[in-house]
Amino acid sequence: MCPKATSAPKPTAGKPLHKFYIDYSVPAADNVFDPAAFEKFLQDRIKVEGKLGQLGENITVGREGNKLVLTSLIPFSKRYLKYLTKKHLKKNSFENFLRVVATSRDTYSLRYFKVDQDEAEDEE
Repeated sequence: MCPKATSAPKPTAGKPLHKFYIDYSVPAADNVFDPAAFEKFLQDRIKVEGKLGQLGENITVGREGNKLVLTSLIPFSKRYLKYLTKKHLKKNSFENFLRVVATSRDTYSLRYFKVDQDEAEDEE
């Protein structure tokens, strides 16, 4: 007989399963981006078990300095966080000059699009 396959250990009640960061320091320094509105948007739009805005104890969204921190006790996709961030940028008409870039395994960063100076010189 085959021994039973053991699954990964389940996280304890206090230990987060996922912790993601969104660094918005660049646009916040220029007073372009409102972090409070972004935090509220995420709290309202994150779906848990198919229901909007019902985060409960499983997911917490908060700010630490110039970073937004999402802590999840249940499985949560980093890609879903990027999707919601891009949706917020589009809603506030930031999608033309801000983009979402993965800077590390658990961090996204909001950056400006680079505009080549060479194009401006060629037009002159």
